[in-house]
Amino acid sequence: MSERDVTPGRAPRKVTPRAVIIVIVVIVALITVFSGFFVVDSKEQGVLLTFGRYTRLAEPGLHFKLPFGIQRNYNVPTQVVLKDEFGFRTDRPGVTSIRSTEDYPEESIMLTGDLNIVDVEWIIQFRIGDPFKWLFGVQDREKTIRDISQSVINELVGDRAIFDVIGSERANIEAQGQEAMNRLYDKYDLGIRVTTVKLQNIVPPAGPVKDAFEDVNKAIQDRSRLINEGQEAYNNSIPKAKGVAEQLIAEAQGYAVQRVNEAQGDVARFNRVLDEYNRNPGVTRTRLYYEMFENVFGDAKGVELIDKNLKNFIPFKSLAAPTAPGSVLGGAQ
Repeated sequence: MSERDVTPGRAPRKVTPRAVIIVIVVIVALITVFSGFFVVDSKEQGVLLTFGRYTRLAEPGLHFKLPFGIQRNYNVPTQVVLKDEFGFRTDRPGVTSIRSTEDYPEESIMLTGDLNIVDVEWIIQFRIGDPFKWLFGVQDREKTIRDISQSVINELVGDRAIFDVIGSERANIEAQGQEAMNRLYDKYDLGIRVTTVKLQNIVPPAGPVKDAFEDVNKAIQDRSRLINEGQEAYNNSIPKAKGVAEQLIAEAQGYAVQRVNEAQGDVARFNRVLDEYNRNPGVTRTRLYYEMFENVFGDAKGVELIDKNLKNFIPFKSLAAPTAPGSVLGGAQ
């Protein structure tokens, strides 16, 4: 005879209306808690909408809003510096950024004011100043930001020669670009403020244009080098030549002063002698005669003078005394 379990089973519990109400209340409370509170980060501001209409801004912290979609919040990073890149992209930003190998010529190729083609890469950094305008001012804000930035840089580059864009005008393009972008972003109610415009690589496009530009740049560098070398040679030669010329002029002026002084002295001496001659002609003539002999034979040694008017007299010298060089023996005439 087989055995059979005759234990009576449990009767199913009945769901009471009270239990249903409790469950509904718990669910509503949970939904209210989770959808009625929101947190705004320290670098954000919250925009609160009621039935799609702007209500208020929420500062960082914990806030309450009406649940069930009556109110919605959108957190906007207003304290974060955002960046857009033009002509290139960064694959892995960080301390050592890695650039993408892909080019974007539709963004960077531009025509300069002297009808040259140049490849300009740049970045802009901006902050969101008005969260409401940022969310609802423009339908496609990313495209608007990029289009305005490209148009401004194209205009500034198109007003300048290629060498100015590459060299001396970089800082002016950055400053004027920042000012123009902010003016246009305010006009279109984007709610942002550009803090930095920075030009990156500025080079001619690859190919024949780049080769020709490098040739021109090399020629300019050679010209600058030759000018510097010529200036150096000029600085070495011209001052030296000026110094020599000034020295010769000074010597000539000194010689002229010396000759004038000597001439004036001779004139004064002659005038004094003339005065003496007019007063005493015989004495003055004899004195001049003796002074002439002193001047002519003053430094000579072994010179003997014999009167030429001696008659019938044979002058002779001691044979023991050698005749000194330069001795004069005059015969009677």
